[in-house]
Amino acid sequence: MPHLYLVDGSGYIFRAYHRLPPLTNVHGEPVGAVYGYTTMLWKLADELHKADGPTHMAVILDKSSHTFRNELYDKYKAQRPPPPEDLVPQFPMIRDATRAFSLPCIETEGLEADDIIACYAKAALAQGWLVTIVSSDKDLMQLIEPGLDMYDTMNNRRLGAEHVQEKFGVGPERLGDVLALMGDSVDNVPGVTGVGPKTASKLINEHGDLEGVLAAAPSMKPGKLRDNLIEQADMARLSRVLVELKCDVPLPEPLDDLELKGIPEAPLRAFLAHHGFKSLLAKLSAVADTPVEVPVSTVPQEEDPPCDHDGYETVVDEAALDRWITIAKHQGWVAIDTETTGVDATRAELVGVSMALHPNLACYIPLAHGGTDMFAEVPVQIDRTTALAKLKTLFEDPSVLKIGHNLKYDMIVLGRAGLDVAPFDDTILMSFDLDAGLHGHGMDELAATHLSHSCIAFKDVVGTGKNQRGFAEIDLKTATRYAAEDADVTLRFWRRFKPRLPAEQVTRVYEMVDRPLVPVIAQMERHGIKVDAAKLAQLSTEFAHQMGALEVEIHALAGGAFTIGSPKQLGDVLFERMGIKGGRKGKSGVYSTDVNELERIAADKDSPGKDIARKVLDWRQLSKLKSTYTDALQAQINPATGRVHTSYSLTGAQTGRLSSTDPNLQNIPIRTEVGRQIRDAFVAEEGNVLLAADYSQIELRLAAHMADVPALRDAFARGDDIHSLTAQELFGEVNRDTRGRAKTINFAILYGISRWGLAGRLDVTAEEAQAMIDRYFERFPGINNYIVQTIETVREKGCTTTLFGRKTHFPRIRSKIQHERQGAERAAINAPIQGTSADIIKRAMARMGPALIEAGLPNVRMLLQVHDELVFELPEGDVEAARPVIERVMATAAEPAVMLSVPLGIEIGTGKSWGTAH
Repeated sequence: MPHLYLVDGSGYIFRAYHRLPPLTNVHGEPVGAVYGYTTMLWKLADELHKADGPTHMAVILDKSSHTFRNELYDKYKAQRPPPPEDLVPQFPMIRDATRAFSLPCIETEGLEADDIIACYAKAALAQGWLVTIVSSDKDLMQLIEPGLDMYDTMNNRRLGAEHVQEKFGVGPERLGDVLALMGDSVDNVPGVTGVGPKTASKLINEHGDLEGVLAAAPSMKPGKLRDNLIEQADMARLSRVLVELKCDVPLPEPLDDLELKGIPEAPLRAFLAHHGFKSLLAKLSAVADTPVEVPVSTVPQEEDPPCDHDGYETVVDEAALDRWITIAKHQGWVAIDTETTGVDATRAELVGVSMALHPNLACYIPLAHGGTDMFAEVPVQIDRTTALAKLKTLFEDPSVLKIGHNLKYDMIVLGRAGLDVAPFDDTILMSFDLDAGLHGHGMDELAATHLSHSCIAFKDVVGTGKNQRGFAEIDLKTATRYAAEDADVTLRFWRRFKPRLPAEQVTRVYEMVDRPLVPVIAQMERHGIKVDAAKLAQLSTEFAHQMGALEVEIHALAGGAFTIGSPKQLGDVLFERMGIKGGRKGKSGVYSTDVNELERIAADKDSPGKDIARKVLDWRQLSKLKSTYTDALQAQINPATGRVHTSYSLTGAQTGRLSSTDPNLQNIPIRTEVGRQIRDAFVAEEGNVLLAADYSQIELRLAAHMADVPALRDAFARGDDIHSLTAQELFGEVNRDTRGRAKTINFAILYGISRWGLAGRLDVTAEEAQAMIDRYFERFPGINNYIVQTIETVREKGCTTTLFGRKTHFPRIRSKIQHERQGAERAAINAPIQGTSADIIKRAMARMGPALIEAGLPNVRMLLQVHDELVFELPEGDVEAARPVIERVMATAAEPAVMLSVPLGIEIGTGKSWGTAH
């Protein structure tokens, strides 16, 4: 018997858009929804092929937002916001995706997708066909009858008349009447005020249909319900027409044309290759047994089976643990993950460990499960001490490779339990080194991108809000499904990423720069740094007083009190009360008062708001420093260590720089007195000092080498003041003003600044700024050549490369949207220089520990890395011996992999606090 499947494509699109984070293809176009839609359609086709699949199939889409219902009721769907800006250009690509599967893609002007589905469903049923609607939309449930069901792919279930009865209290034939009474706030179907699903179904069951309810209303018990039914009868009848599906329109394509004849490989391959959907191409190749050809180099890979959560093993006895460890040692590799009591690795307690040996061959070893009170039931588990001793033999075995995702966290947790992890591979770093700039590198996003898999959400395991429980309180079956999946997915990443490293020429940056840094960063985070809580409290008080004084001044300038921290109130004061020109409102109707807007006003000498804008900027900085540092740092002191333990991310900045959180040390102002005061609160333990070692002008030095600028290169070799040299070249004289301008230009040029941007920084006209840029390129032509060549290379290859081979992708470099394209160009100009700088300091950090040990300085500890600076804590008596070792390691960090034509200058200072050492 013919079986027609009608896919509600519109529902698929929005599910796909919200399922994945923003993604871009190799052409710089947004494709998150396209990728999600493609994987969902493929999964559906695969599932149907394995089951009793369709003989006929079509995807139905909405042609436009305006239909015949808008003619009946102009408020229909009127409150719906327009689709997201980055989704709009994906609609045509989604139609292309449908056609790539050689499926009919049907849409009709003036009709919604639901109406077209109804027309085809009725026509197919009339010919005796079976019909399945792939959707869970309640409006389409009106169509359910013998021979027609619905397939909810999100919950993998079939929906029949019994589902409608259970959900709405009536059968499908009366669902339209219920929907008319209850209305629909999403579609703006008015319904009857105060009537919800339960009341609506009760009324319909008592009176037969909508007209029966309205006819019986005058005789009902006096009350609000009776009055509303009488007063809003016409609205109810209108609602009945709005929810009724139109099923008498001629079919856009004959039913027989919807016959499934297989999916030709060529159009699907061309579509996937065009967008660079590498994992889907690999999947297609596995099915078609043909090699992968994609715009970005990749390696054909074996397709893994879907995750079998019920097949994971819970290891609760020594014999089972011994079996897993023996297999891992024999095999030579194992993926691992930890479950803990929190996200702060320096405080979290170990709850369990998961391992995976092959896809779907994974287990979870619970170590500390049970309730929080003494009467809670504790499940059977291996003795913690025994289990850790056995795992130690595996995790520290030099012949077994341990594989983790963001392994730094696990190293810290396991290290506190007495276990080291070596040797290792880290899949988050592999992903970052392969695809920086293309997407994020968290497990969930990578699983969706590379495996077409949705990981179990943590919140679905432990709950949220008041109902949230600790992972240790989760039953072992649920915990095993979640924890073992993490190890399983990590292993699958490794199987895909490892072969790509040499094929895409990123082995060197992974092996020589990023991977060696993981245990170094883990150790730094465990060490932490001492902060003076009393000093912080004093600064918080001082900042509060200064903010209070600024508030008085700001209110006086504004002519009245208002909430300075409220963008809306501040915007109204500036642009309405004070009448400042140039204000711009966003989509919400609120004036913009961001830093750029305030700096614009403050820089306008003729503006009546220049003083208030400057004071608001000062107030905001104090407010941010108070909340982010002087207040927060006091709360972030670990009670067990008395120190603050910042968390570093090796994948937080796409150029390769380290970033830090809790606290974010990168945002402490560098050159301001306020920033110095905060640094003064970071102190050494008694008998120790802090040593700060800073690369001097490293990005300018690298520019001189990478752009081959003899004048700059020679100046660095001589030890000249590079900003004075630039001032002499550009302005013919060196004084405080010209040197300051030269310094701004030197750094701004490397960030691809525009003439308008430079004009704003130097407070000159755009024409004057352009003349300075032209003069700079005339005096240093190598810089201009470097910029031009870099942009040309990125347009051709889609990425930049550092001297160590680190790739940063810029998919928006070919964007048709000007500001996106120009932003990508500016970032691309600086990426090779900033990325090489990051690579060098990472190599210095990885080499520092062994060099200090070799020099007999085991008590010198590296604590912080901020921008181009390393901070150490060491005994006062070790300073003189440590200084030359630290300087030598930093100065030669690039060698021998890269030999620079300019020296790397290192500035070193010491003191009892970071502020005095800096």
